[in-house]
Amino acid sequence: MRIKKGFELRKVCGENIIVAYGKENIDFNKVISLNESATYLWENIFDKDFDAETLASLLQQEYEVDAETATRDAKALLDEWIKVGLCC
Repeated sequence: MRIKKGFELRKVCGENIIVAYGKENIDFNKVISLNESATYLWENIFDKDFDAETLASLLQQEYEVDAETATRDAKALLDEWIKVGLCC
């Protein structure tokens, strides 16, 4: 899986948000705000292939979290990104 082309992370008024650009995302009208850990994941997988396992591994590398929690959180985040159309 990859982040779809036409999305980028920007810092706006101290908040990390995902913005869409390009004609392929002309109908994308959502504002997606990322917390610190989601921003960390985005920055580490942007323009790379990844899956929930990759995200969980990154969470464990950066934060003091057990494998079960990291996997659960990674799957939830990935499901949300898929639902809003950020991943393909």
